[in-house]
Amino acid sequence: MIDILVYLFANYHDFNARPKTKTLKRKLSAVGFKDEAISVALRWLDGLKATAVVDLPASHRALRVYLAPEQQKLGLDGLGFLAFLEAANLITPALRELVIERAMILDDDPVPLAKFKIIVLMVLWSHEQDLEPLVVEELLDAGDSRMLH
Repeated sequence: MIDILVYLFANYHDFNARPKTKTLKRKLSAVGFKDEAISVALRWLDGLKATAVVDLPASHRALRVYLAPEQQKLGLDGLGFLAFLEAANLITPALRELVIERAMILDDDPVPLAKFKIIVLMVLWSHEQDLEPLVVEELLDAGDSRMLH
């Protein structure tokens, strides 16, 4: 599923410019993705667009307390990454909640950081957020391509 989401991001820079579901299924199948993975990815995207975003006020004094299942599913890496994104003003509290909701439905436990970054990218992309090239590069980085100096 994650590979399909990355493919869609790379090929349809505007979330709303992607083809209708039937056409998209055909194109993804022609590229070589499996039908089951295509269905899962497109359902995930449909859920992303269907989820209402509640406008939460941003406040430096507000504190998000994570439930035990959220802590387990997101893991320390995911929680730390969310904190970083909020501190850097790259996501709003409302988008944070959408990222959490989309991550909670994945099978992974905890969600690997590389997959978590793709979820963040998809949420930002679907809500037409301005994506700086360095932010996109970080979100697409699986972490194993960096050389330590």
